[in-house]
Amino acid sequence: MGQSIEIQRLPRAFDADLGEDALALAPALQGDQARLVAGAAGSSPYLKELISRKADWLAPALADPQAALAGIFADVRALAPDQLKPGLRRAKRQLALLSGLCDLAGAWDLMQVTTALTQFAELCADVAIKAEVAALIRRKKLPGLTEADVETAGGLTLLAMGKMGAYELNYSSDIDMICLFDETRFDPDDFYEARQGMVRATRNMCTVLSERTADGYVFRTDLRLRPDPSVTPVAMAMEAAERYYESLGRTWERAAYIKARPCAGDLQAGADFLQTLRPFVWRRHLDFAAIQDAHDMRLRIRENKGTGGPLTVPGHDMKLGRGGIREIEFFTQTRQLIAGGRDESLRPRGTLDGLRALAAKDWVPQDVCDQLGAHYIAHREVEHRIQMVHDAQTHRMPQSEDGIARIACLMDRDPAALMAETKARLQEVHELTEGFFAPDAPPEAAPDTLPDALDGDILARWPTYPALRSARGAQIFERLKPELLARLSRTAQPAEALVALDGFLAGLPAGVQLFSLFEANPQLIDLLIDIVGTSGTLASYLSRNSSVFDAVIGGSFFDDWPGRDALSQLLAAVLAQEEDYETQLDATRRWCKEWHFRIGVHHLRGLIDAATAGAQYAELAEVVIAGLAPVVVQQFAQKHGPPPGRGAAVLGMGSLGAGRINALSDLDVIVIYDPGDEEASDGPRPLATRPYYARLTQALITALTARMSQGQLYEVDMRLRPSGTQGPVATSLESFCQYQRNDAWVWEHLALTRARVVAAAPSPSADGLAEDIGAFRRSFLAAPRRRETVLPDVASMRARLAAAKAPSGPWDAKTGAGRMMDIELIAQAGVLLSAATGQDVAAGLEGAVACGWLDAADAAELQRGYDLFWAVQTAARLVSGKAIDAQTLGEGGALFLCRSTGYADLAALEADLTARYARCGDIIAAALEREGATGHDD
Repeated sequence: MGQSIEIQRLPRAFDADLGEDALALAPALQGDQARLVAGAAGSSPYLKELISRKADWLAPALADPQAALAGIFADVRALAPDQLKPGLRRAKRQLALLSGLCDLAGAWDLMQVTTALTQFAELCADVAIKAEVAALIRRKKLPGLTEADVETAGGLTLLAMGKMGAYELNYSSDIDMICLFDETRFDPDDFYEARQGMVRATRNMCTVLSERTADGYVFRTDLRLRPDPSVTPVAMAMEAAERYYESLGRTWERAAYIKARPCAGDLQAGADFLQTLRPFVWRRHLDFAAIQDAHDMRLRIRENKGTGGPLTVPGHDMKLGRGGIREIEFFTQTRQLIAGGRDESLRPRGTLDGLRALAAKDWVPQDVCDQLGAHYIAHREVEHRIQMVHDAQTHRMPQSEDGIARIACLMDRDPAALMAETKARLQEVHELTEGFFAPDAPPEAAPDTLPDALDGDILARWPTYPALRSARGAQIFERLKPELLARLSRTAQPAEALVALDGFLAGLPAGVQLFSLFEANPQLIDLLIDIVGTSGTLASYLSRNSSVFDAVIGGSFFDDWPGRDALSQLLAAVLAQEEDYETQLDATRRWCKEWHFRIGVHHLRGLIDAATAGAQYAELAEVVIAGLAPVVVQQFAQKHGPPPGRGAAVLGMGSLGAGRINALSDLDVIVIYDPGDEEASDGPRPLATRPYYARLTQALITALTARMSQGQLYEVDMRLRPSGTQGPVATSLESFCQYQRNDAWVWEHLALTRARVVAAAPSPSADGLAEDIGAFRRSFLAAPRRRETVLPDVASMRARLAAAKAPSGPWDAKTGAGRMMDIELIAQAGVLLSAATGQDVAAGLEGAVACGWLDAADAAELQRGYDLFWAVQTAARLVSGKAIDAQTLGEGGALFLCRSTGYADLAALEADLTARYARCGDIIAAALEREGATGHDD
């Protein structure tokens, strides 16, 4: 015989008469066991009801609780299929009574109680799902399966999520599960029939468990943690779920899978599936983004549940409220996500085990671990008492004095003392966790007049930052600091670079692994200092988005450029995750800025040259325009119907059309549409074709340029459209062609040489629009032109550009005689004169040689000059966002500029620039003068 219940504490009866009534039903109970039952029944109507139903069973159960628990489980396993509903409910009542009394008596600690509840839940789910699968197999509704497949539920696995996964179910908990089946168990031709059967089995299982009958219910089931629950079936194929997590999985889903485990059905299939998800859940690098995601989730919970107000214990939500259970869970899980990818010991499912593991590796101070652990246990015990009163799935403290008194009686506490202790615990949890999720804002930047010496006040506050509080983290950082400070002091503006580094350090939640990573991989220190000390643009981004180190440390950050198709797929996946139009626009901004940052870092580190960076910036812009165009059209069509005719295309002009832009380039575009024979759109609010496309174009430009929480994507310039700013923002294909043939100036023909379709907004009959625009351009440019017609206008345009803006100095590689714009103008003329079709400078110069206007040596000299000027211009935009000032460039900027252009020092570079400007200017002037094109008006 086993051991009788060990009573460590006793509840008091709120209503002594009710307690005596319950005790009268179980006369065999004596002493503390009798007082336990009387106190429980006198304060909990639910427990009193259970005692009245199970009075005969109660005495032997308390005589040996472990044997009673084993007996409950054995009875469940022995249930016949037609007895599942009443049998499971009968067993649930027994378990609720046994666990409730053992909890109140202190005979079982918190984890023993939650483990018993969880093991019972998974057993009920297992017997219910296997009974349903067996019934379907007998009815031939699961093709290819036999009775032998019942033991594994035909490949159907139930993943326990949340508290069920961590053996932490509360007294009146729902059970969160994800139901998946192994589609490889079925012939591909039978997939849909098999899925239908698995869905039916899952639904029936949920009914068996959650339907409320005269005998009550077993567990409320919640399957909403599965991928995209609003559109997916309750039982999903594992392959489909895996694809979802690989492409669309979010941080909160990663956090949910920390606690996931197979609990019923095919346990091996479930374990194999979780193994495939390990790269999704446990990333190999520090995941700072998880902190912000968890904080945002906390704020949304507070907003949606109304739990963000002042802390008052009556009515307080012990789970979701300020300082509650969820705060401790989020604190633990988020730190596990940050570090668990690199350290498997940090992956326990349980909250308490997770805290202990984090403390063991210095991710959480030991005293914080101890305090949060104690508060977690206390909060959960209060939660259980709240739920014991009426078996209600609630976590709120009662509002009334009587309600609070019942809770206090169940805990044998004075109500006032219990409220005071609970409030103190809630406040301390809030104080311990809030700073992790929402640290104080970094201090404001130092004034521009700071001397070169670094600000000692900033350095003095570093030891107070979370990343430097642990002894181990501080020790590693002390070894890194001399090199960091030495490098900072040599940057262009040490004060600003220090503020940028300070902001980065202030935002780090922990430092041990990151600083160890810097120490083991010095190139990361170089990268950090290069960014904050060389490029103000990139440093500003990094100080606000330290999460970009995810990709840097993970390895993919320095992979080769993926190309347009892969980028388009990645952006499509980002857009597919968001349902709201504005969140899609903001998500695009965030995604684009990350890739924009990546290009800048690759250029800064010398992994790509200026020409490659220009091509990647342009390709990124194309992908963004092409990716957003369908989103804008879909949003616009909700009011005005789909685009009439063949839709619209976006024509990239200028540098975008030539496939080379820099980090700060505007986008020159023209929108061309073809309405076909349609005069208006067909929608709730139809528009005539011309205003339809004008307003659609404005919507697209707004989508690209509007400043949102993630900033803006690009500045857009549409002045190259027919008739410039006086013309409509969108032009029909017919009007565009007629204008180019009959009304356009030569400079507009020159602009057309760089035109290229970069996106086509979808419509029901959009086939061929982009091809037709390209065909017109090629045929129009192929028409023969005489030099005496083209070159005087080229010379006149050159003169007007020179008069409009003079170069700002030798480092202004764009504007002025012999510089970038000058060479681009000559290259465009070369395309017109030679009937070439390429959009870039190289194609134009080759055309100029082919038609005999330039000799090959002069064209080669112009190309070499242009390549150098582009490198200087691109570096200038990355370093400072404006023209270079050699006096304040600093060591980092100077080294980058020299590395980017291939020169030993700035003096040599400046001398060669000046000489090349002159040579290129002379070549261009001579080429125009030979044809009698002086640039002067007649």
